[in-house]
Amino acid sequence: MKKLHTIVLLLLFSFQGFAQLEKGVLYINPVSGDDMNTGQKGNPLRTLFAAAEKINTAEGEGSVTVFLSEGMYALDTTVRFEPKKWKFTRENRLTIRAEVLPDDKDWNQGKMPVVISVMPFQNIPDDRLGGASNGIQVETNHVTIQGLRVLGSPVHERPADGMVIRNYPIIREGRDLDDLRVTQCLFLGDIYSAPNHLPVLASGQGVVVDHCVFYGVKDAVVFWFSDRPAENCEMHHNLIVNIYGAAVWTWSVAEDFKYYNNVVTGAEAFWILDKEEKNSFNLSNSLVVGYNQLVNKGGGPANLGEPADASKLKLGENVIIQREGSLEIVKDPTSLYYLQLAPGSLGSELGAGLFYHKK
Repeated sequence: MKKLHTIVLLLLFSFQGFAQLEKGVLYINPVSGDDMNTGQKGNPLRTLFAAAEKINTAEGEGSVTVFLSEGMYALDTTVRFEPKKWKFTRENRLTIRAEVLPDDKDWNQGKMPVVISVMPFQNIPDDRLGGASNGIQVETNHVTIQGLRVLGSPVHERPADGMVIRNYPIIREGRDLDDLRVTQCLFLGDIYSAPNHLPVLASGQGVVVDHCVFYGVKDAVVFWFSDRPAENCEMHHNLIVNIYGAAVWTWSVAEDFKYYNNVVTGAEAFWILDKEEKNSFNLSNSLVVGYNQLVNKGGGPANLGEPADASKLKLGENVIIQREGSLEIVKDPTSLYYLQLAPGSLGSELGAGLFYHKK
């Protein structure tokens, strides 16, 4: 009788979880949640991993939004979103977002869910650099990730010559996938204690990164591999500050790549082309102040490649590139603009940063 009761409870939890997915929402709270809960607003899950499991095993179609409350999300294993029997579309997509977003009235940076990878680093076949780990891995079409504070991994990145221990907080490996948007996220790294090797590593088509801040990371965004030149990719309204790698890696993107209203300051390198320098790219309404290397080609986790043809970057309207100098970044942690451009300072008119609208 007791065994039957347990089975009934498990079936009930399964049905409730499916019903909640049918409603299109899942809530996560790392303090009050429990992974045996349904994921309803008053009955939240505890981990992002449990939300991914519910989505990956569900059958159906329609939009699903995963709401993360403020708090710490320590990922001790890769959170992989790869539903086989649930269909998303461009209009009805999977959204993984903070419960409170930067443009909301009561937002402050303390409201941002904090995501940090603490899982073991895995050896990769034919990789001699020491291994890597993936944080949130998206292997489905039509996904938005929004409003998260994403840290690096607390490891020593370069333990020996020729080694690079690396974490990829947001990654998509599928070369035939389409439509991934990363927006209003704050990516933070510290080269000494928690290096954030590469916040956004994405293969495939339709990769858009906008209104994000990358502060102290190594490389900001790499457009990785694709079955064909990756079309409909964009970077706009991003702020990239004090990075020890490169801001943009256009290994796979087609020439329709849109780069506008971005601000880069304090970068080791600005742009990395593919090894063959196949494509040229148009830039507009953007600012680069303070860099050591402007345009390289090739490269990889262990190096930034070699000097490339800078004329591959077509500088359009209102593009300023200045090798020396710095910009004014807000260091007051109580400010809404913490780690962003000071209002009214050089570059702030471009609107780069976490807000869609001026506050």
